[in-house]
Formats: sequence, C-alpha cells, structure tokens
Amino acid sequence: MEENDLPTVVLTPVPEFHNVVGIPRSAAIAYPFGRPVGEVHDQQGQRDVLREAIAMLETADTPGEIKHLPFVWPETPKETNWQPPEISPIIKANLDVIKKMTV
Repeated sequence: MEENDLPTVVLTPVPEFHNVVGIPRSAAIAYPFGRPVGEVHDQQGQRDVLREAIAMLETADTPGEIKHLPFVWPETPKETNWQPPEISPIIKANLDVIKKMTV
C-alpha cells in the first residue's frame, strides 16, 4: 500500500515489535491487548484514539516513526478485567496445542 502512495499507520500496544518488522508508522498506546481503541461503549474515547492515530499520517516524517499517544487506561493492569466471558473460537480450537506449549 505504501508503494502505491497509500500511507498506513498501526495502532499498537507493542510498537517495538512493529518497528522491528518494518511497519512505516506506529501509534503506540498503553492499553490492554484486545482494547487498542479503548473501553467498550466509550464512543468518544474511541474516536479520540482513532483521530490521534489517523493524525499521525499527516505528521510522521521518518520511516519507522513511533508516536506515543497521550491516553492512559483508567485502571491499573492488575485491576483491568478485560477477558471476554467466553473463550475465543480460535483459542478454543487450538487449546490442546496451547496447553502443550505452556508445560
């Protein structure tokens, strides 16, 4: 996409990884995995995050640039209960393999 003049940006909690694999622009956010745009039902907060990430398309000057977004998750990691009530289908289908990997 970049070669066809369509700039891209990744919203990520792990910008170091995306920088290593060659993502042109990373908008770093210190939010839990699975919640990169924010809390469920927080439409304004989600809009704010997306606007900041998209704005990076206009301000990024160098390849591999990382911009740390100014948002803070409202709970400590220990307090954050973001796991869904049901296991995801892909995890469920691979649960035996995952268990073997953790032994």
